[in-house]
Amino acid sequence: MGAQQTYLVIVLVPLAVIAGLLILTKKIKPESKLSPIAGLSFAFIIAAIVFAENRFIGYALIGIGVLLAIVDIIRKFKK
Repeated sequence: MGAQQTYLVIVLVPLAVIAGLLILTKKIKPESKLSPIAGLSFAFIIAAIVFAENRFIGYALIGIGVLLAIVDIIRKFKK
């Protein structure tokens, strides 16, 4: 497994675990709409895939996307 794949696993596994825990505890309803922050996070991650040729920009965009996703999760827990 290369370094790039390792970084991808490090980013995606915690997000999958968090999503699984949220679904199991039913804090997020399946019919809930995507919040603006979650949409922005998704857009940053898609942009990272598009700009994957430049590693610095790609990883920076993934980091911003993950950070926004975490902020959105925290805001949903506080409600």
